[in-house]
Amino acid sequence: MPSSVKVFAGWDWEVVVETGAGVAAGFPDEAFVEAGASIVPDAAAAHDADLVLRVGPPTHDEIALLRPGSVLSGFLDPFVATALIDALAERNVTAVAVEAIPRITVAQSMDALSSQQNIAGYAAALLAASESPKFLPMLVTAAGTIPPARALVLGVGVAGLQAIATFRRLGAVVHAYDIRPETKEQVESLGASFVDAPTQAADEGGYATEVDEDTAARQQEILAKFVADSDVIVTTAQIPGRAAPRLVTEEMVAAMRPGSVIVDMAASTGGNVAGSETDVVVGVDGVAIYGPSDLASQTATDASRMYARNLQEIADRMRTDDGIAVDLEDDVIGPATITHQGEIVHPRTRSAMGLDEEAS
Repeated sequence: MPSSVKVFAGWDWEVVVETGAGVAAGFPDEAFVEAGASIVPDAAAAHDADLVLRVGPPTHDEIALLRPGSVLSGFLDPFVATALIDALAERNVTAVAVEAIPRITVAQSMDALSSQQNIAGYAAALLAASESPKFLPMLVTAAGTIPPARALVLGVGVAGLQAIATFRRLGAVVHAYDIRPETKEQVESLGASFVDAPTQAADEGGYATEVDEDTAARQQEILAKFVADSDVIVTTAQIPGRAAPRLVTEEMVAAMRPGSVIVDMAASTGGNVAGSETDVVVGVDGVAIYGPSDLASQTATDASRMYARNLQEIADRMRTDDGIAVDLEDDVIGPATITHQGEIVHPRTRSAMGLDEEAS
């Protein structure tokens, strides 16, 4: 963002921006130049820096462009894209993954996962509404009364809450469910109804945990009626480092009315919905199942505003009088550091790669 460039320039940092980087979000090269940046023509020049800020993970070719000893920050998929993480360690790049920023009070302004999930939940609800052949609000007209659409949101994290709020603003009758019991109050505070299905406590980080087969079966049994009655569904349930839980079965999809729309935000991690595919629209007997992987880009301008502020705060946390330094003892940067000085240092990534004997 040009506004971030002004901040970096105020720190006496030299800022380079790859040409065209902000165009799709409404920020032309000229805006970056006016803010104090230099425009460079290609990825090689953009990656030749002490600190590289990105949106998505780099390719292997882009990793080869990074300076050894430099710092990279962005969405890096550090618990799944282990081959890329290994390559970053071999290149001696310090990788700070925004997905791993701890959810603590002091880190709220750096929590890019939450900021982008907020945007994605809004975009998912709008996608479902725009693809549905029904009005969402109730309409009383001379031609008769149109009943409100029925919306169901499965998974009540940041994205789910925003999807609920958006459906409610559009006038739909909303039901929602999450395995975590504490979400019931949040759902009801937004004017939606909580589905009375099995619940269990979240983990220490506040994330949902895996359920056993019996609990999953009871979930699906109760959810089946709500799925069948819904016109639009948004599913957001994910478990960090694991495949997404299956909440909607083939039988449940088959029981839905033709014209119903499902947006599975977990499609790229295994899917909450049977039959969903990443970035593909799957049709099942008149039911459309969407599996978008980059919903935040649908509102690119404001998603960029929020993400740029997240990265700016992360950079400020690492800033020193001499430039930039990564402190593994820092309460925010330490837990988010995946590779450092040629080593993979994050416990969860090491576990995923089988680097520790005690890894499970």
